[in-house]
Amino acid sequence: MAGRHGPKVTPFRQRGTTFRKPVLRLFTTTLWEFPSQHYLDYEETPGGSVVRTKALAGVQGDPKYEGATPSWVIWQLLQRYTAPGESVLDPMCGSGTMLDVAADLGRVGIGFDLAPGRADIRRADARRLPLAGASVDFVFVDPPYSTHLRYSDDPACIGRLDAGGKDGGRAYYDAMRQVFAEMHRVLRPGRHAAVYVSDSCSDGRLQPIGAELFATLECRFEPIDWVCVVRHSATLSHGGRASAVLRTGLLQRGFNHLLIVRKATRSLSTQPRARKPRTR
Repeated sequence: MAGRHGPKVTPFRQRGTTFRKPVLRLFTTTLWEFPSQHYLDYEETPGGSVVRTKALAGVQGDPKYEGATPSWVIWQLLQRYTAPGESVLDPMCGSGTMLDVAADLGRVGIGFDLAPGRADIRRADARRLPLAGASVDFVFVDPPYSTHLRYSDDPACIGRLDAGGKDGGRAYYDAMRQVFAEMHRVLRPGRHAAVYVSDSCSDGRLQPIGAELFATLECRFEPIDWVCVVRHSATLSHGGRASAVLRTGLLQRGFNHLLIVRKATRSLSTQPRARKPRTR
């Protein structure tokens, strides 16, 4: 339950299991916490009662996909920044979580990926999207957090670029700068975009990816909010990892950044400079 950091939630038992998930309600602080990767298909009515909206419990995206975005994070964003019938884009769509949430909420989902995992995801590089300018109402992206996961064998995959590499992460941040430029190009003026990302550790050094990417976003977008999303993972409490933390003093990543920005309705007269990637 979110407790004092978010709305009170009501537990429901998913059919065939003993695990309980809460009913989704909009969070009201910048600290978001939800005890599951996926949300159930319950909703609260204006009168305060809870009803089930589908015959079966919902699962969004592929639960076996490594590095999948929590569907409830996308749900929160689409409820805030879009309306039914509007278009939402994920240029790094992965297992299609965003498409499933968009369908649940009556939005028009558009998904691209270098390695499409299903038929409704089109193949494209997030740096060169086959879309007209100012054509979508919302953009969400969950990019690689350096080289922790192997998303594809495509040499163009940004997940092959090390944010803490010998180049000081220059190739990674240059690639993400191109992704943000495409996001800005296809987004309609006055509409929002969100980036879900985690920091990284390489060779015992922190790579502050969240802060670096937010500074890069500010070169093109207006900053709206910066949300801390708590990570629920059994691996965080694993005895071996806990021992490593005590030995090295380097803390495990217990939260993700959710960076929310907006495309200005007119060109920015002055733009802050992007931070240069840190060098060794």
